[in-house]
Amino acid sequence: MRILLLAPHPFFQLRGTPIAERALLQVLTAEGHEVDVLTFPEGEDPDLPNCRIHRVAAPAWARGVRPGFSLKKLICDASMLGRVLRMARRGRYDVVHAVEEAAFMALLVKRIFGVPYIYDMDSGLSRSMLDRFPALQAVRFLLDACERWAVRASCGTLAGCRALEAQARAWHPDGLIAPLEDVSLADGTAEAPDLIPEAWRRDPIVLYVGNLAPYQGVDLLLAGFARVLPEVPRARLVIMTGSHDRVPHYRSLAEELEIAGSVGFAGPRPVEALGACLRQATVQVSPRVHGDNTPMKIFSCLGSGRPLLATRLLSHTQVLDDSVALLVEPEPAALGEGLARLLKDPDLRERLAANALQLAQREFTPEAFRRKLLAFYDAVANRIAEKGNDGQTAGFEARATGGG
Repeated sequence: MRILLLAPHPFFQLRGTPIAERALLQVLTAEGHEVDVLTFPEGEDPDLPNCRIHRVAAPAWARGVRPGFSLKKLICDASMLGRVLRMARRGRYDVVHAVEEAAFMALLVKRIFGVPYIYDMDSGLSRSMLDRFPALQAVRFLLDACERWAVRASCGTLAGCRALEAQARAWHPDGLIAPLEDVSLADGTAEAPDLIPEAWRRDPIVLYVGNLAPYQGVDLLLAGFARVLPEVPRARLVIMTGSHDRVPHYRSLAEELEIAGSVGFAGPRPVEALGACLRQATVQVSPRVHGDNTPMKIFSCLGSGRPLLATRLLSHTQVLDDSVALLVEPEPAALGEGLARLLKDPDLRERLAANALQLAQREFTPEAFRRKLLAFYDAVANRIAEKGNDGQTAGFEARATGGG
């Protein structure tokens, strides 16, 4: 079948949603589907068979688009909308696979050209807007109504986590809704010999991997780690991040807490080296303090063979339980106590790590991702074949009847 994938961000870049999109493309193109990807000007070509990358035009000052809403992103989205309509008019697509806010572009394509769309609900748009702009709380009912419309008008919704799945089902009880979690990236073959300073390589290492946005809880992590050192004086905290602009803030906070000598900041590493990085930890930590979406890194943490400490929030507990991670309340005393307990108890570390690895190998491997995605696409094909699609369903009908 012919698929138009709308990726409203730089693609490909080494960050959460683009990594998930690359995995999706690898599965679909390997099945023989032809995919056109429409995306922003920046990014690398993933070089996949049966996949063509189309980039929208945007002024030079609109480059450097970062996650979240911004004027740069708005400019690129506007350019993308015009290009989507031209491509839909010229191309005979069986379905549009729309990621995040691109669902509204796909909805317009459906109204004008009759092409169905899949809503790839990688994050809650309404919740994301409110997190960034709290003043919009007064019009939350409008934001929710728009997202509900996007779910209900789609031929199927892929939810990036269980919380989003529950929300989508509440909005469209009779709709085709399916979860599609990320996969563990801990099997990479690249090495990371320079992650841990030479002087620390015999010490217990607490490792945080991720950006330094406030919701990630790095303030909480530093405050909790300050409570660990009196009990485990040789403990070291390594923060691996690409968010260079906030590193000075957290260096200053570490100095205020008088733990700067035990805290190190490492820059980003290739995704292929993620497993090697995680395996250098004595304990991994995810101190998130806000949000519902499960961080992509959690799946790699599960598959790394190292124990994980995480805060007891929905973003974690929809995947983790007390058998696979040490879950603590998101406050400094609890986090510090949990870290100290894990660092001093090798049997607990071994048990949690073994259970986590079993879960990752059962549910969050590339093969599990492939199985879930193709089952969803088969269900979408059957639905569209039953309802018809203004002459656009040839590829779906062939697949639904076993001919594709």
